[in-house]
Parts: sequence; structure tokens; C-alpha cells
Amino acid sequence: MKKLLSIGLATLISFVLIGATPSYADKVLLKVPVWFSTALPSLGSTPKWVETELNKLSKGLKGGHALSMKVYEPGKLIPPKEILESVSTGSVNAGYVTPGYLRGQLGDKGGILSAVPFGPDAPEFMAWIYHGNGRALWQGLYDDAGFNVHSIPCGIIAPETSGWFTKEINSPADLAGLRMRFFGLGALVMEKLGVSTSQLPGGEIVPALEKGAIDATEFSMPAIDRRLGINKVLKYNYFPGWHQPATLFDLIINGDTWKTMTETQQQIVELTCKAAMTEGLSYGEAIQFEAMKENSAAGTVNKYWSPEMLDTFEGAWNEIVAEMSAADPQFKVIWDDLQTFRADYAIWNEWAYLPRPGTSRD
Repeated sequence: MKKLLSIGLATLISFVLIGATPSYADKVLLKVPVWFSTALPSLGSTPKWVETELNKLSKGLKGGHALSMKVYEPGKLIPPKEILESVSTGSVNAGYVTPGYLRGQLGDKGGILSAVPFGPDAPEFMAWIYHGNGRALWQGLYDDAGFNVHSIPCGIIAPETSGWFTKEINSPADLAGLRMRFFGLGALVMEKLGVSTSQLPGGEIVPALEKGAIDATEFSMPAIDRRLGINKVLKYNYFPGWHQPATLFDLIINGDTWKTMTETQQQIVELTCKAAMTEGLSYGEAIQFEAMKENSAAGTVNKYWSPEMLDTFEGAWNEIVAEMSAADPQFKVIWDDLQTFRADYAIWNEWAYLPRPGTSRD
């Protein structure tokens, strides 16, 4: 699969290069601090894949490595929380982020361009981003907030699990009073149901659980959660990922740097990132079942939320949407556009796909 991706991407780049006006601009080195460790499969490994593939492709440019990329692990160049501001000011010329972690700088509306509770899955999300108004609205988030960055969709992952707990959760009352690590817009839903949430970095989750600072957590997909050791501390793993049916990531490049890059350099970055969407999604889908089998063998109990609990989560989310739409006109613009697209997409979705086969669930 990876070989086919590389061949296909090289073919696309060849079309960009053929007929392009040769440029002898100075070499552009994109220094890319990332939010997650590249050791985390799919969630963190995608920007490293982009680095590898982009550097391979750029070797064919006139003058050798006229374009290259170097990824920096979290905190090695700058702290993750400073990535957006640093790219905007030019302290670094690029970074790899997701708007869901930038809600303090972009507002809650940034979460819509990251992961939407009860929202689109990966194919539908990408359809809106690439062929609806999603990408323009995504760039507008940064522009309207005054950040001098060019945003390129550059990764997407499949559903995450929606929580690890010490006990079964059978009713909303079982959630009340819990202290839980939770991400993005989904955290607002949990808070509405009486959960105290925090957004701890991945490496701090297990120590916080062991010290009793939090009672429960969600982080990512089973293979990633297992890498962190969450399965060794908490027994009950809940599905489906209602809070993150799919999660988007972007490569942000300083606006001035982007403008000085040649069209060929820009196209190489754009096309490599577009290929990274396929790589991140397919790799993530391919590695979950082994992790789930290993977890189950070690004592993890997989649970599927009851219809009543899913209705409770969705009802709380709908209330939050109404509140945020009333409070933030920009949130409403983005939300309404996504909902309009989804209403049209539902026509296709209703007729085109077989029902997803169910599994035996307690």
C-alpha cells in the first residue's frame, strides 16, 4: 500500500514538474514542530511520513533539495501550545496541529474543523473539506483570528474510543462527579453531564490515573491508547467514538514563507499532504484490531454505549450547538455550512451504502 502511495504521489508530482518554469529560489527548509510524538501510530506518525515522502520527491528539483522538511518531536523546538503563535510570527516557519487543540486561540468553532460529536466520518468529512466549503472555512478560522498562516489539510484518523473507565457506565448518573481527560467539543458534552474534564497531554494520562488525579480518560484509538499503557490501568473501554467519528489535522506554514515558495514547491507540499490523508486513515484502520485482540486477552472489556446513553450524549451536544450558534456568529456560519452539506450528502449515503454490519454487544 505504501509503495503504491509513493508511486502515485511521484506520478502526480511529475505532472507538476513537467511544464513548470524552473525556479532557482533559495532552498526552503520547513521546520515542523508537532503536537504528538511520532512514535504514536497514525496519530503521530503521519507528519513523519510527510517528511519522508516530501524529501524524496524534492530531490528531483533543480539544485537538489530546493525544498525539504524536518519534523521536531514535541517540546524539542517549541512547546506544542506555542506552535500556532510561533508559526504566525515566523519564529518557526511551519507546524503540525489540529484546530481542536487550538480552541483557546481560535474559539470553540475551531473544534468543527477537527472532530465533531455525532458528525461526519472520514469520507464525508473529506468530501466537505475538498469539494465543499470546508477548506475555505478552515483557512478563514486562522485569517479571522489574525494568524499569518497558510493551512493545508494533512491528516485524518478514523473513530477513537470514547472512554476508559474503572467501572461500567450504565446511566448519566454514573458519569456525574467523574474527573476525566477528554478532548475537544466532546468535553463540553461531558461537562454538561456533570463530568469535570481536562485535556492532559498523552504522556501525562497514566501518571494522573495512577495518582488518582483523574478517574477516567479518553485519548485516541486502541493501538495508540495501548501504546500509552491506558489498558493496564483502566478495564472498561467504551465505543463508539461519538465524540470523534473522524479527526482532522493540518500543516500550517507561515504566510510569508508560503508566498515566497515557488508554485512547484507549494504543489509538492499540497500533494504530499493530500496523500498523507490516505496514509493516515488507512494505516489507522489497519492496526486497531490487533490492539483490540491484545487488550481483550489481557483483560480489557469492550463496551458499546447503550442507545439511551448515546441519545443522552447527542441531546447534550444539540443543546451546546444551539448555545454556541447563538453566542458566536462565526460558529454558526461554519456549523450551518457543514449541516447543509451533510443534508445533501445524506441523500447519497442513504442509497449508496450497505448498513454497517453490527457485532454482538452486551
